[in-house]
Amino acid sequence: MAQNRKPIVSRAATRVSERGHIYFFYRPRVDAKAAKGLDDVQRVYLVLSPRGKDCYRLLIIGEKRLPAVADGGDRKSWAFVEKVSDRAEEIEDELDPHMSVTKTGGERRQPAARPAGEGVYGIVRHRDHTHMAYVLELPAEPDEAQRALNIVEEGSYIVAVKNPQLPPAPGTGLDARRRATFSKPLQSRFRGRRLIPLDPPEFLDQEGTEILMTGVGQNIFEELGVALTPEREAKATAYIFRDLNIEKSVHPLEPLFKGEWI
Repeated sequence: MAQNRKPIVSRAATRVSERGHIYFFYRPRVDAKAAKGLDDVQRVYLVLSPRGKDCYRLLIIGEKRLPAVADGGDRKSWAFVEKVSDRAEEIEDELDPHMSVTKTGGERRQPAARPAGEGVYGIVRHRDHTHMAYVLELPAEPDEAQRALNIVEEGSYIVAVKNPQLPPAPGTGLDARRRATFSKPLQSRFRGRRLIPLDPPEFLDQEGTEILMTGVGQNIFEELGVALTPEREAKATAYIFRDLNIEKSVHPLEPLFKGEWI
């Protein structure tokens, strides 16, 4: 995670609009006791905790893995904001195990989401587009779970916001009832366009916001001239427990500290 190399872009070309903590989770399939690989994953989540703001955002990644930031994988994925709250407990509740009732009247168990990464992030305006970039703090050595989910030590994505007032392509996106309703100042930024940069980040404060993420790099400092400052974390100091109040007895921690599937 080199942070001291000379940037190849002008700092005047970039503007950091938000910094904070980022957390990664996956939930095994319904009724599964554990996940042993990507085929056993039902959903992948991002949680953003912006610095200096009483706000937590829970996002769902549509492809069940992050976009690849290197050759050899799908570099694009849709995501949407599932939950926004000023209380960490409400986000944690969304990640807890649940019982759901099927159409036939039977009950099925949704297992608890597993934390699979913790880090720091920045949302950066770069020329005519916006990046979401992060540096991982945990696990100290990413392993099989992180590789399968495309959670890298350092990643950067171009992020664009989808216009909720334009119809989606057939079979894609949220239905009309679940799409975001933006304030007039935010909606006016689209000017009829289907996608615009994630600027300002307040687009993410609205449930139902849909974004397109495109993986573009693994060296944030050289690409953007922006330094993120991860801290050395351990089980006793992990910020995820203080920030999100994650219950250690409910959420298996092996993926977060060892990179192992469970």
